[in-house]
This record gives sequence, structure tokens and C-alpha cells, in this order.
Amino acid sequence: MYKRIILKISGEALAGEQSHVTFFQPVIDELVRQINVVLEKGTQICLVIGGGNFWRGRSADSQMDRTKADQIGMLATVMNAIYIADALHQKGIGAVVQTPFSVGTMTELFSKESALGHLKQGKVVIFAGGLGHPFFSTDTITALRGAELEADGLFFAKNIDGVYDSDPAVNADAKKIDCIKSADIIKNNLKVIDMAAANLCFERKIPVVIFGLNETDSIIRAVNGEKIGTIVTV
Repeated sequence: MYKRIILKISGEALAGEQSHVTFFQPVIDELVRQINVVLEKGTQICLVIGGGNFWRGRSADSQMDRTKADQIGMLATVMNAIYIADALHQKGIGAVVQTPFSVGTMTELFSKESALGHLKQGKVVIFAGGLGHPFFSTDTITALRGAELEADGLFFAKNIDGVYDSDPAVNADAKKIDCIKSADIIKNNLKVIDMAAANLCFERKIPVVIFGLNETDSIIRAVNGEKIGTIVTV
């Protein structure tokens, strides 16, 4: 039984398979339902949500300044966090959005003590805005907050159902890996989580599960310890 987890959701996943929408409500409703089930089992939950349903870096303009592109991406994660917090509130689940920079009265500034206090009250804490600096991904903030808050595990819910030995979108013969060491992700430069996150998980010995969000009850099953997706060991 996990006491405290960090759940990372890709921004693209919030849109489901609907390329013309930013949020697909059935996906949001299912996410909220599963979070509630996990909370009721006594596990504290922190969320990190990507911004890919709004913004994909410099994909709109390859000549754009990287810092500016990353800043827009940070703001995209704030919008997603506020949306999911409201979806949780609608179902009676307390939720707080914390950011590393001030966003008026819309979010709270992150502090470890405050985050732990909210978690003990049964609230979901959503970390948005990344690190507040460019060149770091939402994978990195997931690993960092996991280390800071002494999480028992990091759960990466993606559009793909685990780690493969090559890109399955390119190679039809790509093989899924059920279990892999974080050191091997680093050694083989596998593009499943970024290297900064993988290094931090290896250093702090934080276990990771990477799985597909769209599988039935995938979050509940992963947190229950079922063999789903890929387990990244330390």
C-alpha cells in the first residue's frame, strides 16, 4: 500500500483521441473517479500535469526563443491544473494548485510544509508551472517533488502503455519491457522519461511505474501493485 504518490498525467491525454478539443470530459471524469478510489484507500496523491494539449514547445515556430517557448508551456500546465482542480472540487474532492511562482490569487506558492499539510487533510495537491525555469520538463518536476515529499512511488500515466526497446510508432516489432532499472534508462538513453528525472530517481531510489492512462482502471491497478505497464526499479 502506497502512503504517498506523485501521479504525472500527460497534457495530451486530457484531450483523449479528440484532436480538435483541449479537454475531453469523459477522460477527465474517469481520471477524477480513479483518483477518488485511490484516495479512499488511504493513499495521498500529488498530481503533475503536462501542457501538451495546449502547447508543444516550439512546434508552432521552430525559430522561437526556447526560453519563451518553455514559459508558455509552464503557463499551459497552470491552466490544466486549475481545470483539474475544479473537476475534483465538483466531485467533493479537495484540491490545491501550487506553483513555484506567483499567479495572483489563482494558485499557492509551493512549500514542502504546506503541501504536506494539504495532503494530511486528504486534499490532492497539483504541482503546476514546472520548476519555474526553462529547459526542465514536467518529468523533472515530478521526480523533484517526489524526492522532496518522500513519495513512495512515481506514476507516469502516458498515451503509451509502457517502455519499449524502440519507438513502437516507428518500429512495428518494438518489444515492451516489463521491468527495467533506472540506470539502464540512463545508459541506453531511452526516451521514456527525461534524463534529469531518471538520474534523480536513481540517486534517491524512487520506484517508478510507467503505464497507459487509457487502459481500464489503470491508475487504480498501478497503485494497487498490479503488473501493468513498465516498472522502473532502483
